[in-house]
Amino acid sequence: MEQSASVRWRIRFSGSVQHVGFRYMAYYFARSLCLTGWVDNLPDGSVLMEVQGSVTQIRKLLVQLKSQPHLHITDLQITEIEKVPFERRFSVRGH
Repeated sequence: MEQSASVRWRIRFSGSVQHVGFRYMAYYFARSLCLTGWVDNLPDGSVLMEVQGSVTQIRKLLVQLKSQPHLHITDLQITEIEKVPFERRFSVRGH
């Protein structure tokens, strides 16, 4: 992956996204796409993710998550944030 093409997005997912395996699906898909970052449940029932990699790969991750029949994402809030240098993996927080 070209470093110049990489970005880091903070994404807040709303809908039926807790207690349905969302974090672990995100982990699996992110790892398979060579993305780094983390995903965590928030107290209000939403899920927060920071994901780093190419825009193309991050978009693939979002398509994969949206296509899961048991995940019902009703809203996405995406903010581009500063990249984390030397991050090596994607993790699930709060487990």
